[in-house]
Amino acid sequence: MEATSITKQGDRYLRSLFTTGALAVIQYARIHGTRPWLTALLARRPTRVAAIALANKMARMAWAMMVRGERYKEPVALAA
Repeated sequence: MEATSITKQGDRYLRSLFTTGALAVIQYARIHGTRPWLTALLARRPTRVAAIALANKMARMAWAMMVRGERYKEPVALAA
């Protein structure tokens, strides 16, 4: 498996905002135990790597909402 690197393309300030927001979500998830997929990711990867992955996910969601002109919709929890 080939290693991929995290690029530093785009606006530096916007990247830092996404990363800071991701670290805040990770801190909240650790305290309250929400977002099982994030907890599983943190069990496998270091915090900073998980934060970059989450920041990437948030940026993609923001881009998709802007392109489609939609508002954020909270994901529906699946019944177990």
